[in-house]
Amino acid sequence: MGLDQEDQSGEAEEMDTETSRESALREIQTNRTRTRFPGAVRQKAYRFDGLGNFYDKEWDLKEGTGKEFCWYHVEIPRGNHKLSLSAQYLIDVLCPPLKLQDILSLVSNGPFCGHVDGALVFRVNSPGPAHSDFTIRIAARVTENSVITVSLGRVPRMGFSPTGQSLLSEIPSVGSPSVVRGQENDGDGIVILEHVLEFFLTMNHSEEADNPVPKTVSNLLVHVLDTHMDHLQDIVTKLEMDLDSVELDMDKGGFASKKQMMDDRRFPKMHINLQRLLQVIAHGEQVFPRVKEKCATKSWFANEDIVSLEELIGRVRRLKENVGFIATRVTAIQAGLDSWQAEQINKKLYYLSFLSIIFLPLSIVTGVFGMNVGGVPWTGQNNPALKDGFRNVILICVAMLLFVLLCFIFPAIYVRLTSWRKQMAVKRSWSLNKRSFLRRNLEGRSQERSGYLRL
Repeated sequence: MGLDQEDQSGEAEEMDTETSRESALREIQTNRTRTRFPGAVRQKAYRFDGLGNFYDKEWDLKEGTGKEFCWYHVEIPRGNHKLSLSAQYLIDVLCPPLKLQDILSLVSNGPFCGHVDGALVFRVNSPGPAHSDFTIRIAARVTENSVITVSLGRVPRMGFSPTGQSLLSEIPSVGSPSVVRGQENDGDGIVILEHVLEFFLTMNHSEEADNPVPKTVSNLLVHVLDTHMDHLQDIVTKLEMDLDSVELDMDKGGFASKKQMMDDRRFPKMHINLQRLLQVIAHGEQVFPRVKEKCATKSWFANEDIVSLEELIGRVRRLKENVGFIATRVTAIQAGLDSWQAEQINKKLYYLSFLSIIFLPLSIVTGVFGMNVGGVPWTGQNNPALKDGFRNVILICVAMLLFVLLCFIFPAIYVRLTSWRKQMAVKRSWSLNKRSFLRRNLEGRSQERSGYLRL
């Protein structure tokens, strides 16, 4: 009996431990589904079958089996928040199974490429305020059957979705701005309005074009880096178009538009944005070759994707040169605007000095007649010999004013006179050349009549 009771108590203890384990696992699962920041980040999960097809899947962070592989993408929202809050967002959606070292390797600033806990991790994260469009952050954790990527804000053309009928597949036509977008223009095609064209022109690639479904993890990694480069190219293209519009406004506009540009500090802000963009490109120039070297050692990474990574490295270098040209262009425009501002200040100082010179004789008259001392010339108006003293002082003041005006006007008069003399000299030489030409023609005709030509 005692042995039976002991066996029953042991079985009860085992059942209790199993139930406690099941409850702990249930609690872990509920904690994973119940996040601390619900809806704070955008999450996308895809499953690829390796044959060119993809499917949406649940956010379980499991790896694929066989030819199948999974992709989990996190979009951190742009806003005025600290880097620690971005880390909390990632901990909320990626832990478990990821560890703290994985989170730090994905969210930290600066370039990085290396192996963390057996997975290839790289990031191209630029420091700067998260709300700025020129602060670009992209990071990835790559294994043989799964890829986890993190980006700051939305990256165009990165995700996959079933594409329907698009404007890009339609025949466009030119119409008036009153025509509604998408309306047919008498059977000639779809009318594309101006603001829609401007939107398409700012994009290096459209959402529907050149976006094949990857068949391997290496295809997916090349796709992520390619869309990142397209995003940078779109930003550079938009910046060039903005710069073109600014130059056009400066050429057309007058004092008000240039003054507004100076007050808004438009070009210094452009310089700051360009420096941030150059920093992102420089980080990519450091990271992408190391990613290619490490991926070349992987057996599951295809050789054609290695070639694609080499082409991406060349794109990074060309984009860096292009951004350098834009920075030089902005510097030249800023120098022109600074010279215009200096010219405006010089004009104001010129007018101020001119007014002060005009009132200088009046101040002299005031000083002469306001002095409370005796013996000053032309101040004794009761003396018959000095009855015209005031008139003499006024004449002297007028003479001084005319002399000053002549000093100011003399350079312009001298330039006009010099140009007139040059024009007269040119006309005189032209008339002399014309006379000599006519005389030579007459002599030539007379010589022809006489039967021989003088050499």
